[in-house]
Amino acid sequence: MIVIQVHVKKNTIYDVFLDGGLRVNIIIKQLNIRLGLPKLKLAPYNLWITNQTTTKSVGLIKDLKMYVHGIP
Repeated sequence: MIVIQVHVKKNTIYDVFLDGGLRVNIIIKQLNIRLGLPKLKLAPYNLWITNQTTTKSVGLIKDLKMYVHGIP
């Protein structure tokens, strides 16, 4: 697993796992608040977790610009 730094707004997040997934990232609600990200919008779907369970998302943020090693 590759670990990188990510810059969101004026915040640097260290030790982020690099995932080649579907461009969907999941963070905990407390981190969303601490980073000062936009308010969450209603997410119209459930999440299928790798342990074969499903869960409802608290919300969704669209088009959030993030920088990885200075690259948007």
